[in-house]
Amino acid sequence: MLGPLGFVTAWATLGATAERYDPTRDAISRLAALGAPTRPAMTAGLVCLGAGMVMYGVALRPAPVWLLPVANGLTALAVAALPLGGAYDSAHGVAAGLGYVTLAAIPVVAGRRLRPAWARLSAATGVASGLCLLTTVLVTSDGLFQRLGLTLAHTWVAVSALSLLRSPRSSSTTPPVRGSAAPRR
Repeated sequence: MLGPLGFVTAWATLGATAERYDPTRDAISRLAALGAPTRPAMTAGLVCLGAGMVMYGVALRPAPVWLLPVANGLTALAVAALPLGGAYDSAHGVAAGLGYVTLAAIPVVAGRRLRPAWARLSAATGVASGLCLLTTVLVTSDGLFQRLGLTLAHTWVAVSALSLLRSPRSSSTTPPVRGSAAPRR
């Protein structure tokens, strides 16, 4: 939950205050590009996102979907490590593209385990996110669609993470308490 929140806070704040930057037209990665005055703060936002998504994935274990948020977190860390404006622009693009795919897939795949109405909402969220992110390669206002797609999926992740925290079930990373099982009859 904190990973997406830190990331969204970074791009929203930096994008609104950066000179010669238009959040509706410019990609978020421009805020972390080599030479950008916002690079340190935006890179920190990406690292926050990467770490948060990996932790979210670990919390989802043993459900098979756990690999998607872990992969997404690793792509966020790769995007941070491969800034635009250098020799790694293509690798940056590949990492960002894989990040988009894994992020949009999380609500679709995880939603299958939910009640029908929630499963449909989760699938719609993932599809809408994916379509927005796909649109970024087709229009000049790619910053707007990037932010819409990421915000949709990151909101789903944050709500899902909050529900994990509120769940009476123990986390898969918490060992069971000995002797706590119900007595057999």
